Amino acid sequence: MQKFHIISCHVLWRELCYFAALSKNVFTFHFLKQGLHDKPDNLRRELQQAIDAVQDDSAAILIGYGLCSNGVVGITAHDKKLVLMRGHDCITFLLGSKERYQAYFERYPGTYWYSPGWIDSTEMPGPKRYQQNLNYYIEKYGQENAAYLMEMEQAWVKNYSRATFIDMDFYDAAALQQFTRECANYLGWEFDMQKGDDRLLTAFLEGDWDDENFLIAEPGQTIIAAYDDRILAVEDKNET
Repeated sequence: MQKFHIISCHVLWRELCYFAALSKNVFTFHFLKQGLHDKPDNLRRELQQAIDAVQDDSAAILIGYGLCSNGVVGITAHDKKLVLMRGHDCITFLLGSKERYQAYFERYPGTYWYSPGWIDSTEMPGPKRYQQNLNYYIEKYGQENAAYLMEMEQAWVKNYSRATFIDMDFYDAAALQQFTRECANYLGWEFDMQKGDDRLLTAFLEGDWDDENFLIAEPGQTIIAAYDDRILAVEDKNET
C-alpha cells in the first residue's frame, strides 16, 4: 500500500474517485476547477501552486492533466516526484491509450467529447448553454445586439461535426448519453458513444507507471513538451 496525492482537473473527479476506491492505495485529492486549460498560464500557475503546497507524506504527486494546451509545460517537481499521463488531454485517460485517441481523432477530427465528469463540471454545448448565453447578452446588451453576438459566438460550432460520449461503464449513464444525443441533435452534429477503457486510470492509481504511457518528473526536473509520440518529457532545472 502506498500513499499518493492527486492534483487533477475536476472533469476527472468521478472516474478518479471510483477507481481510487477500488485501489489498495491511499489518496489525498485536490481538484482544480474546469477550464484552466483555456488560459494555459493560469493552469500552469495554479497547478504549480497546488504542487508546492503539498506537505504530506505521500510517495508521489499524481497529476490528472495531459499536455492540456501546454498548460503543464514549465511545471517543476520539488520535494516529490510528479507522475503524468502521456496524453494531449484528459480524453486519453478515458479512452485508455493515446493511440486510440489519435486513431479516433484522425478518423473524426471534428469531435467534441462528452463524459460524466465534463457534463458535471461545465455547461456543455447544447440548448441550455445557448439559452444561458443568449439571456446574458440580452440583459447586458439588448435583444438586437444579443442576436448578433450569439451569431458570432456560435461560429465555432461549424468546426465540429460529432458529439461523442465516453461511457466508463461503472454506473448507469443512460441519462447522460441521452443528454449528449440531444445536444448533438440541437447543434446539427452526429452522435456517437464510445466505451471507455480504465487501463490508464488503474495503472495511474496503482503505481504501474511504464515509460510508454506515463512521465515521471523527479525532484529538480521540469516538464517540457516532447513534440513527438512521447508528448511530454523532462529536463533538469540547471539545463539550458
